[in-house]
Amino acid sequence: MKTKVYIDGQSGTTGLQIFDRIGARTDLELLKIAEDKRHDIDERKKFLNEADVVFLCLPDQAAIESVSLIENDKVKVIDASTAHRTNDEWVYGFPEISKEAREKIAKGKRVANPGCHATGMISTVAPLVHMGILPKDYPLTCYSLTGYSGGGKSMIADYEADDKDEKLFAPGIYGRTLKHKHIPEMQKVTGLTYAPCFLPIVDDYYKGMATTILLQSRLLNGKPTAKEVCERLKEYYKDEFFIKVRDFEEEKPGTIYANALAGTNNLEIAVYGHENQIAVTAIFDNLGKGASGAAVQNMNIMLGLPENEGLMTPSTLA
Repeated sequence: MKTKVYIDGQSGTTGLQIFDRIGARTDLELLKIAEDKRHDIDERKKFLNEADVVFLCLPDQAAIESVSLIENDKVKVIDASTAHRTNDEWVYGFPEISKEAREKIAKGKRVANPGCHATGMISTVAPLVHMGILPKDYPLTCYSLTGYSGGGKSMIADYEADDKDEKLFAPGIYGRTLKHKHIPEMQKVTGLTYAPCFLPIVDDYYKGMATTILLQSRLLNGKPTAKEVCERLKEYYKDEFFIKVRDFEEEKPGTIYANALAGTNNLEIAVYGHENQIAVTAIFDNLGKGASGAAVQNMNIMLGLPENEGLMTPSTLA
């Protein structure tokens, strides 16, 4: 019998991307609500309770409402919104962080999909904290470059308009309150004592993300060099399918392009710097490992399937 899947919010950017990733799978049956019934609570409730797995691709309050409509205790839910990411009753859906994280997802019925910027930051910071290299009270600074698709339909329309505003051809620094909605999950999942100082930047390309942390070796436990941090992260992720750490480049490291992994569910980490200062960048697709790809990966784990089922090929790195 096929697993029944319902995407609540199937017409949004993330919903459409999930549909693209699972639409051709023969092991799943996609339940599709009629276009004119998308906002009908009774109709949505019917689909929410009929499905085996539900993806919530909605604004926060709408996602909370959808969960309240589910009465069938067998329904597994993966929420792509911000609503439940710091909720202790939900499992945080980042399986590569630890063996325990993957086990919780496998057993969970309520999984909160990570935010895109948070995915990049957590992928580099959490291992360093877990390994005891990065002190929990470190005054962390992070910036993240993203393609405009992360802003949803309205932003996509602005960037792709024939009469596009001239300013949109240049990088745009936003989130300047330093209170971006992904910061709470960043702090909670990594275990940092203090919230990171985080700044996002959007630029004139469709998808792809590069999230960077900057570190001072003298403030790290053991005062490791950039190369040593690279080797420790390589060891941490050595058995992972989607996350790989690039070889350390001793001299003249090449340019990092934020869209290098667009269209995949891969995430690659680059470590660079010298004896005293270290930079660590996570490169991935904000719509892939940063959203819909991660959601499908979590579904696979929850259903006991191979994590890469229906997803793109692994990184080309050895």
